[in-house]
Amino acid sequence: MAHMHWKTRSIPTLFISIPSALLLVAAGCSPSGEPAARPPNVVVILADDQGWGDLSLHGNSNLSTPHIDSLARDGAMFEHFYVCSVCAPTRAEFLTGRYFARGGVRGVSTGQERLNADEHTIAQTFRAAGYATGAFGKWHNGTQHPYHPNARGFDEFYGFTEGHWGHYFDYEMDHNGELVRGEGFVIDDVTSRALAFMEEHRDGPFLAYLPYNTPHSPMQVPDEYWQRFESRELAMRHRDPDSEDVPKTRAALAMVENIDWNVGRVLAKLEELDLAEDTIVLYFSDNGPNSWRWNGGMKGRKGSVDEGGLRSPLVMRYPGTIPPGRSIDEVSGAIDLLPTLADLAGIGVGAEKPLDGRSLAPLLLEEDADWQDRLLYSLRISRGRKQISVRNQRFRLDPEGRLFDIETDPGQHEDVAETFPEEAESMRGAADAWLEEVAEEVGPDDRPFPVGNAALTLLPARDGVPHGNVQRSARAPNCSYFTNWSSEDDRITWHIEVAEAGEYEVSIHYAAAEAGSTIEVSFENASVRETITEVHDPPAYGDSDDRVPRVGESLVKDFRPLALGTAILPAARGELALKAVAIAGKQVAEVRYVALRRR
Repeated sequence: MAHMHWKTRSIPTLFISIPSALLLVAAGCSPSGEPAARPPNVVVILADDQGWGDLSLHGNSNLSTPHIDSLARDGAMFEHFYVCSVCAPTRAEFLTGRYFARGGVRGVSTGQERLNADEHTIAQTFRAAGYATGAFGKWHNGTQHPYHPNARGFDEFYGFTEGHWGHYFDYEMDHNGELVRGEGFVIDDVTSRALAFMEEHRDGPFLAYLPYNTPHSPMQVPDEYWQRFESRELAMRHRDPDSEDVPKTRAALAMVENIDWNVGRVLAKLEELDLAEDTIVLYFSDNGPNSWRWNGGMKGRKGSVDEGGLRSPLVMRYPGTIPPGRSIDEVSGAIDLLPTLADLAGIGVGAEKPLDGRSLAPLLLEEDADWQDRLLYSLRISRGRKQISVRNQRFRLDPEGRLFDIETDPGQHEDVAETFPEEAESMRGAADAWLEEVAEEVGPDDRPFPVGNAALTLLPARDGVPHGNVQRSARAPNCSYFTNWSSEDDRITWHIEVAEAGEYEVSIHYAAAEAGSTIEVSFENASVRETITEVHDPPAYGDSDDRVPRVGESLVKDFRPLALGTAILPAARGELALKAVAIAGKQVAEVRYVALRRR
């Protein structure tokens, strides 16, 4: 194999059967019988709503991303790598190596983003092999244990679990299940935490997962990046220029340049720690671009199962193992990353359920790998409607059953189903069969929110249901809070299941313009109540840092906890209700969380 002429390490364990490889590693030897090399560290960087075209690597002259580009120069670039049409599904597929629909993920909020607790994650795989594991950024696959990242194999977590955040500077964060205050711009902040984790575990091995939350809206970025783009003329535009929101494009590209700077910080830290040669670094995004902007002329954007909504960058560097400058044309997807990274590290996946993904290691390491064509399925669920798209090496079948030759028509302009009727019929049949296979997992979601599996359980407004006059602070549930609570007939409920009976300290995180209202939290036969004695009326904020007006995301407030007392909760499933038994003034309170701390 070509890479063997320059490789300096022993042959990777993936070239022999996994059981034999594990025996050799356990014995401290490589397959050649020499002392085993240090297991590679793994750093995974995931962008949020960044399109394939938002990199200078792919020919976009509107911005410069030298650090991300360097990963392709020094390693491999995948030309046809696919993710999901929206955020949470992609993250679930990366974590498990399985299509998101198999793991109970149905959407992006109100609990539909949760990855079933019986799914095995990449963090569990690597932790079982002796790795320290950390995640830093936007989780988006569940908040309460056992959905929380600390329950999914990550020793360390710093970030937020919701799908998007309302403010990117100095705002509330989750550190191992407890609320803390962030420091500075969110991407810089989570990267700093990841760098500290890498330094702490420099003697390794470690898995560091950096799921960023930009360039997702709200479009906020530090001044130095915005100033580069605020008045910049864009040389490259969307294929329908009239549809492009140019200020939003500028903001998105500024945010991507900030990401690139932080990728540079990661690479510099690896050099500083003398770990660059011993670390796999990969970078990808979770869906297509979040606005109409240059994307290689492809059809679709975020939320679409067309090429432009699903194609993502993937670049991967592993010095001395992956040959530099390798370009890989074979189609691949987020489902492939877990088996690939486990293979490169020489460890077993450890999952009981079968994977949908396959290891890409042969494509990375062999000049002429024996690689069978495959079908990649892309599902979009919106308001109960299911759209499915299927990709093989040459064609894409869209939800309407049209067939496009992506090799010659990446913009999906001409339906060639009549020209290739057998291919079209075969892919339609495969799409129908696959959708039937996963249908049970993507039906109505009646899973309760679990309480009591960790010391602290937070029930955010995102997961609650307003009744009566109560409203959300914004249309999108993520990062919202409840407001307009003005009547004793109003209620807010959470569908929960208490895992462990016992005493729980109950509190709410509130804001109130007037004191004197008495509120009650009840579950089954247990209840606690307390009167608001202190006015806490902070201003809503966040939009002053928006580079373009936000659409959907809530403003934020600094809420204050109010202890209601201790309740003895039974191990049961039902509705936890928040209501007022006395009201002083026009509104009871605004509510961000109900918090239940097990005693």
